[in-house]
Amino acid sequence: MTPQIPPRTTGIAHFFAAARYSTAGLKRLWRESAFRQEVLGGVLAVILLVAVQATLGHILGFVILWLILAAVETLNTAIEVVVDHASPEWSEFARDAKDLGSLAVVLVISANGIYLLWVLSVLWI
Repeated sequence: MTPQIPPRTTGIAHFFAAARYSTAGLKRLWRESAFRQEVLGGVLAVILLVAVQATLGHILGFVILWLILAAVETLNTAIEVVVDHASPEWSEFARDAKDLGSLAVVLVISANGIYLLWVLSVLWI
């Protein structure tokens, strides 16, 4: 039996449906330990920036970079979910897709770390 496709929503109903989908996505992402660790790291970094009296601009810059990290982690998780479904057995394409998604996350984590170190060095010089 073919599953029924839900009807499309439009107007204000679409806005609320999109919010429900995003909330469901956040709940799914929260199950990823990497994301929970990134949240903890982001909170600790913001606390550190506040403690060293970083400017609001520096803190906002870090928050924006962290939001980019969260977006890339979300996309990486989506890649993993799709790849696991498409290739339940080991395959080279699955490994490559997951490795590339992981690399994207590491690059954005690196950008966050470099920015944090730069802000700290500016404040301490």
